[in-house]
Amino acid sequence: MQSYLKHYIDGAWVDSEGGKRHEVIDPSTEQAATEITLGSEADVNKAVAAAKKAFKTWSQSSVEDRIALLERIIALYKKRIPDLAAATSREMGAPISFANMAQAPAGLGHFMGTLAALKEFSFSENAGKGARVVHEPIGVVAMITPWNWPLNQICAKVAPALAAGNTMVLKPSEEAPANAMILAEILEEAGVPAGVFNLVNGDGPTVGAALSSHKDVDMVSFTGSTRAGVAVATAAAATVKRVHQELGGKAPNVVLQGAELGKVLPPTLSGVIANTGQSCIAPTRLLVHKSQVGEAEEVVKAIMEATQVDSPDKEGAHIGPVVNKAQFEKIQTLIQSALDEGARLVTGGVGRPDGRNAGYYVKPTVLADVTPEMRIYREETFGPVATISTYDDTEQAVEMANDTDYGLSATISGDPVEAAKIAGKLRAGLVTINSWGPNGSTPFGGYKSSGNGREGGKWGLTDFMEVKTIVGENAA
Repeated sequence: MQSYLKHYIDGAWVDSEGGKRHEVIDPSTEQAATEITLGSEADVNKAVAAAKKAFKTWSQSSVEDRIALLERIIALYKKRIPDLAAATSREMGAPISFANMAQAPAGLGHFMGTLAALKEFSFSENAGKGARVVHEPIGVVAMITPWNWPLNQICAKVAPALAAGNTMVLKPSEEAPANAMILAEILEEAGVPAGVFNLVNGDGPTVGAALSSHKDVDMVSFTGSTRAGVAVATAAAATVKRVHQELGGKAPNVVLQGAELGKVLPPTLSGVIANTGQSCIAPTRLLVHKSQVGEAEEVVKAIMEATQVDSPDKEGAHIGPVVNKAQFEKIQTLIQSALDEGARLVTGGVGRPDGRNAGYYVKPTVLADVTPEMRIYREETFGPVATISTYDDTEQAVEMANDTDYGLSATISGDPVEAAKIAGKLRAGLVTINSWGPNGSTPFGGYKSSGNGREGGKWGLTDFMEVKTIVGENAA
C-alpha cells in the first residue's frame, strides 16, 4: 500500500494539524491501495494563508514567465504519464491501457490548450473614448475535484488558474488522490513559486466546506454531483465569492429516424462504455424512432455484449470496475428499479459479471421500454448502462431530450445535416453529432442543474479572471 500522508502547503510537504488517516480502496480487489491523511480546518487555513500571501507577487508576474512555467510543466508531465496512469488505474479502476491512453493525457491536454490560449490572449482592450477594459486574476481559488476523470478535471482548473495569475488550494477526491500528489510533485519540480499551488487532501464535509466558506478564498471551482454543488454554493454565499461549477448530467442520444444504426451507434454508444460509464457526458438515454426500435435493440445489445469486463491491471480494450461500493450499489438499485417499473431487460442486469466474486464490476446493461416516468430515465447512473425509449416524431424527440433537470451534453446520431437542424434546440452546453466527447480547445460546461461557467481554451482562461474598466487614464 502506498502512503501519501502529507499535504503540500507553501512549497513544502507538511504534516496535517489534526487530520486523520484514510484508506483508499482498490475497486478491483476491495483492498486498501493507498493511505492519505484527511485534512482539517487548520490545514485549510494554513494553505489559504499561503495562497493569499503568494498572490501579491504571482498576480504581478509577466505573461512570459507564466508561459515559460507552463512549458516546463508540460515537459515534466509527459515524463510522468506512466506514474499518473498507474495511480489512476489503481484507485478508480480505469484499465491501465485506458489510463495511459486517455486518463493521464487528458490532464496534459488542458495544460497544452491553456498554453496556446495564453499566448493569444488579450489582457487589455480599448472600449471607447478614454476607457480600457483589462482582465486580471481573481485571487485565491479553491478547487474541489472528483474521481471519475481526476487529472482531466484537476488540470482543467489548475492550468488556467496558473495562467491567469491566481493562486490556489486544491482538494482532490479522497477516492483518487495519488494522481494529484504526483501532479504536485510535477508542479514543484517545474518551479511553481511557494504558495501559488497548495494541496490539502480531505473530504467534502470538512475540507470542502472549509474552503467553500473561507473568507479569504475569492473563487470556488467545483466539479461533482449537483447535490454537492448546491452545498458548495450555499457555503460560499455568505462571502459572495465566485462559484464556478460543472455538475451532473443525464445526456440524451437522439437517434434520428432513418439513421444507419450499425454505423452511427457504435461511436456514440462508446460514451456509455468508456471509463465504465463513469462520465458525466455519457449519452445513456437513447431516444429511437418507433419504426427502428427493434433494430436499435439488436445493435445496442451486440455492442454491449461484446464489451469485455476485466481487471484494471491488464492491458486491453476492456472496461474495469466502478469506483467503489456505493457506486456499485447505486447502479444495481437503478437497474432493479427500472425492471420493477416495467422496463424490459435486453442484456446484462443486476449482479456482477460471470466469474467475478469480488470487485465492483458491473454487467454492461441495456434496458428497453424505458419511459420518462422511470427513475433510471432521470437519475445519473454513472455505469455501463444504456436505456432505450421511443419517440413518434422529431419534435417529440427534442422534447424528450430536454425533459431533464440537467443540461451538460446531448448527442445526435444520424445524418449530420439533419442533426444540425435540431442541435440549436437542445438545451445543453455541449452537443455532439455522431460522437460523444468534447473538444479540448472549446468551452465545456452545462445548462440548468449541470452548473455554470466554462472550462477549456480561452473561455476557461477568462472564467478565472476578473474584468476591470479603467476610465480617464489618457485624459489631459
